[in-house]
Amino acid sequence: MAGHCCGSEKLNVGKGDPRWRRALWIALGVNAFMFVAEMGAGVAAGSKALQADALDFFGDATNYAISLGVAGMALAWRARAALFKGATLTLFGLYVIAATVWAAYHGSLPAAEVMGIVGIMALVANAAVAIMLYRFRSGDANMRSVWICSRNDAIGNIAVVAAAVGVFGTGTAWPDLIVATVMAALGISGGWQIMRLAVAELKVSRREQPQWM
Repeated sequence: MAGHCCGSEKLNVGKGDPRWRRALWIALGVNAFMFVAEMGAGVAAGSKALQADALDFFGDATNYAISLGVAGMALAWRARAALFKGATLTLFGLYVIAATVWAAYHGSLPAAEVMGIVGIMALVANAAVAIMLYRFRSGDANMRSVWICSRNDAIGNIAVVAAAVGVFGTGTAWPDLIVATVMAALGISGGWQIMRLAVAELKVSRREQPQWM
């Protein structure tokens, strides 16, 4: 149905299109706010799944910031920004993994109610961003990737809500810890891949620089 309704709408948009930039600014604000809110709620509620899910918001906010700030810059600067993003995402993932291992031995039962409420808020936020960016899904690779990331993040939000139901139903922290471990591992993997690509692009940019005798 969605494809049929929007299939005839061929948007001729580019990186300088004001609609695209406005959508990115809104998405950046939503994701930055939700990263802070979800990470804070995760720490307060003792939920490692919420903290892991916050990594998605951090990654997306950084993606939008890079798209807005360095998209028109030289390859070397874009690669350096991506390298910083990948390193930070990896460090956050390692923190969540360490916190999850600690919680498995010493942690208390997370607050399932807080997990559920914040998880639903995160799902609504990601769904709203995905809907807003849906019109740009047929643009260039950058535009498509931004929309796909928002769409896929909603799956992580659903996993957090499921973990909250699991914690409430079983009376144990294991659903929260399992979801946190999987999501943090994905964050680390994504961060590592980003760093590898960034390093490769830095090498290309150095080769393209003029050689002075």
